Amino acid sequence: MAHLLHIDSSIQGERSTSRKLTAQAAAVWRSAHPGGTTTYRDLGRDPLPHLDAAGGLARLVPAGQHTSAQAASWELTEQLVNEVKQADTILLGLPLYNYAAPSSVKAWVDHLIAPGLAFDPETGTGLLAGKEFIVLASRGGGYGEGAPREGWDHAGPWLPHGLSMVGLTPRFITAELTLAGVNPAMSDLIPLAAESLAAAQREIDTLWRAKVPA
Repeated sequence: MAHLLHIDSSIQGERSTSRKLTAQAAAVWRSAHPGGTTTYRDLGRDPLPHLDAAGGLARLVPAGQHTSAQAASWELTEQLVNEVKQADTILLGLPLYNYAAPSSVKAWVDHLIAPGLAFDPETGTGLLAGKEFIVLASRGGGYGEGAPREGWDHAGPWLPHGLSMVGLTPRFITAELTLAGVNPAMSDLIPLAAESLAAAQREIDTLWRAKVPA
């Protein structure tokens, strides 16, 4: 039975573009996979603890030598890695905050970099490869070629590198200029924002088209 891991990270609630895109993608996935199951994780409303001095070193210490804080951190890491392992498809909502990924997504990635669980420490082989990993990204501005802030989007370039050790390879679907409707200085970009959103939505609609029952 097909299984979906659906992850949101926006703190914007109903105003969030990335949440709208992941909800659309999840609906399309369910239509293409009747009887499929879903695990949902909301990093925006229920963020993961960042690795800290108390528990973060669990990745460098044998399990039998863990302190209580390290044992708790490692237990959470095992849970997060297992969520990925059980999924055939992963959807991640990725808004751009201050030109980078939300810190909650960074914490999720840090927990996944777990030797023996997500990668083989001897060979460096990623143990989470073979998953369909769709990233639904949203950007308030425009950061493409020729834009005044070209290259300022550090979330998109970082994520493939951050997860490369575990074998996850993201496919990005992005809607940009999402602030055009609320920022008067960007009002002339509203048509381009609408085009970007529509293009992302059309791409989502085709993700599993071949699998949708007639």
